Amino acid sequence: MTAGGPHIPVLIDAILSHCAPIEGTWLDGTFGAGGYTRDLLDAGAARVIGVDRDPAVFDMAAEWAGPYGDRLVLQHGVFSKLDEYGADLDGVVLDLGVSSMQLDQAERGFSFMRDGPLDMRMAQDGPTAADLVNNADETVLADILFHYGEERASRRIARAIIAARPITTTLELAGVVEKCLPRPKPGQSHPATRSFQALRIAVNNEYGELYQGLMAAERALKPGGQLAVVTFHSVEDRMVKRFLTARGGRGANANRYAPETVQEAAQFKLKSRKAIAPDEVELAANPRSRSAKLRVGVRTDAPAGTIDAKSIGMPQTKGMK
Repeated sequence: MTAGGPHIPVLIDAILSHCAPIEGTWLDGTFGAGGYTRDLLDAGAARVIGVDRDPAVFDMAAEWAGPYGDRLVLQHGVFSKLDEYGADLDGVVLDLGVSSMQLDQAERGFSFMRDGPLDMRMAQDGPTAADLVNNADETVLADILFHYGEERASRRIARAIIAARPITTTLELAGVVEKCLPRPKPGQSHPATRSFQALRIAVNNEYGELYQGLMAAERALKPGGQLAVVTFHSVEDRMVKRFLTARGGRGANANRYAPETVQEAAQFKLKSRKAIAPDEVELAANPRSRSAKLRVGVRTDAPAGTIDAKSIGMPQTKGMK
């Protein structure tokens, strides 16, 4: 969730309208500040299971959760295991990425605009971004920057990182990256944007989580249950699109010239072939939503299956999960 403030759930109106009527049990796999969960409950969900890997979010939820009683269930965990937290679900919503709330906390190390320790761990455990930056070899770093951040200057930046070690803070790293790239023109993103995105994705295994989470949603949703996924950059959206296309009875191929593998039964029906984007009203109220895309699939009664990660466009990077 890279868009909006902590109380502005991106594309929530689109989710509520495309998934109407909202009823039964939903699972919010990226609970964060609870914006999607609250709106789902207020729209008619009988119960929402809120899942997040960041334990800090549940302390904040205590301020507003009381009136919902047992309609709200909070679960510390990862959405790749969401089928362990709920079954026969009426809906699953996933808002991918890092929340504005985490970006605003300098001590979490996600932001290149605020100085803090080079951390980036959503779950607040395991290896940090500093561990990766200071210990990975140049080839691994370059591959991460290129495949996870789509950074064309990945090799140049990786060499500069190696030369500048040790790097322990966010502004140190941002400075190294800035020196490798041209000064941005007005309206362009900060030079370190793609590098920070890539490292965050690597530290938190975000693409692996997404791949496993999509399959877990397929297992957990009942027939007629709905999967709504909000993405913020092209790799995530490509993975979700290819997953839903493949599970909709059409083959998903990493190579567009390869023959399609047609499935015998479809696990999902697509609500819309094209991604749903924010409208002008939302863009005006929340400019960070400009890159957001929503895709919605409806679960059929076909048995859940498996799909290869590579076939849905999951980046394959040496030295990473």
